Amino acid sequence: MRRGLGHYVNKGLQGSANAVHRFGGTTQTAGSFYNALSTIASGGAQTGSPLDRNLLAGKSAQEVMDAIIEAARPVDGTQDAEAARDAMQRALAALLDQYPNADLLDLTEEERLFAVERYLARDVFNRAWLDLGKSFMKNAASAASALSRMKDIADYIRETVAAQFRRLRTLGETLSPRKVGGLARDALREAFQVFEVDAT
Repeated sequence: MRRGLGHYVNKGLQGSANAVHRFGGTTQTAGSFYNALSTIASGGAQTGSPLDRNLLAGKSAQEVMDAIIEAARPVDGTQDAEAARDAMQRALAALLDQYPNADLLDLTEEERLFAVERYLARDVFNRAWLDLGKSFMKNAASAASALSRMKDIADYIRETVAAQFRRLRTLGETLSPRKVGGLARDALREAFQVFEVDAT
C-alpha cells in the first residue's frame, strides 16, 4: 500500500513538488472552507447571504453543512469539485464526532482547523482513489479485502497529512483564509515527501 502511494506520487504525480502544484485546487479550497466556517462563526456574512447566521439558525446540521460546502466549493460538474465537496462533508461529520458539543454556527478556531485538516486528508484520498482505485480493486482477493485496503489507505493518508498539518500550525497566530491555504500547501508538500520515501 505504501509503495503504491509512493509510486503514485513519484510516477503518477511526477514527484512531490509537482504533486503540490496539481493539488493547488485542494489548498485553495482549504482556504475557502476555513473562510466559510470563520464567516459564520464571526457573524460577518452579509444579511441575506447563504452564510447569514440568522438565516441558518434553526436549520438542521445537514442544512448548515450544505450551506458551508456550497459557499466553499460550488458545484461545477467536475470530478475535482465532487471530490472536494465529499471531503468537506466527511470532514464536518468527523468534526461532530470528535467534538459532540460543537456548534456549526459558532465553531472555535481549534474546531475550524480540525475540519480543514480532515478535509485535506480526505480530498487527497478521494483524488488518489480516483486514479488508483480500479487497480487496488482489481488486485484485491475479494470485495471485503478491497474495502479493507481502501480503509487502510484512507487512514494512512489521514494520519500522514494530519501529522504534517498539526506540526506546521503556529498556535496563537492570527490566521486568514490565505494563510490557511498556505499552511495546507506546506502540509501537503511534506506529506507527499513522506509518500515518496515509502516508494523505496
